[in-house]
Amino acid sequence: MSPLTGLPLYTRTARASSARIIGAYSTSFGWASRLLPRPVRDRIADVYALVRVADEIVDGPAADAGIDAKTRLALLDGLERETLAALETGFSANVVVHAFAVTARETGIGSDLVRPFFASMRTDAEGATVFDREAFRRYVHGSAEVVGSMCLRVFATERPGMQLDEELEEGARRLGSAFQKVNFLRDLGDDVDRLGRAYLPGIDPALFSESDKEQFVREIDADLAVARRAIVRLPPRSRRATAAAAALFARLNDELRRTPAQELRRRRISVPTTVKLRVLGGAALGRVPR
Repeated sequence: MSPLTGLPLYTRTARASSARIIGAYSTSFGWASRLLPRPVRDRIADVYALVRVADEIVDGPAADAGIDAKTRLALLDGLERETLAALETGFSANVVVHAFAVTARETGIGSDLVRPFFASMRTDAEGATVFDREAFRRYVHGSAEVVGSMCLRVFATERPGMQLDEELEEGARRLGSAFQKVNFLRDLGDDVDRLGRAYLPGIDPALFSESDKEQFVREIDADLAVARRAIVRLPPRSRRATAAAAALFARLNDELRRTPAQELRRRRISVPTTVKLRVLGGAALGRVPR
């Protein structure tokens, strides 16, 4: 077999960079993605890498490097323009954008999903600090629900010709929503104390109560219940990986339910590594976790 050259080599190299990003930044999600067939796993990494780079512009090393909020917003806008252009052309000089664009064009991820994502990232970059219920709904849609929809389109490639319907779409959106809400509760202290943001609508983090916590824990339960009805309809290996990820977040939600509300301001909840390995190992053997 002759070695790859030109665009195929560039695309393979770009996708290798996406795989490095998911491996470096994610534990649970990265481990669950290993249950996917290789082409699907590569495409999921491409989606994850773009999402991660955008998030790092807003909250991570860009700020650590001393880049001010106005410049970070300009960088984010530039990344969006690059991404939308690459969706049209199939190429970008930014390898993360290039890999995402190749996957997007292969799977049907369009600007209708990309634009809301960047809108939510822009909300953070612009320094929004307090969210009412409508702002919260818009933010979760762009930051999480559309990412779930992107992943659904990737999972569908495991079964060529698979048709997406509203039950699958709603399940993907609700799974993304559940993941985001879990992270809001896990990161409550850091979001408030370091970033100055109060994502949970209508709630004063200083007075965060058991009833406030229970409201969001129940919302997460409801989101996961809807998601599970869609997960069982995914192709086999995508079903196992997605069910494993959902099970890990369900266990996180159980931990959040058991943790006193005020303690969430001081400590980030996690699932023990042994539990993660048990869930993922069972999924690898075909025991779809619930």
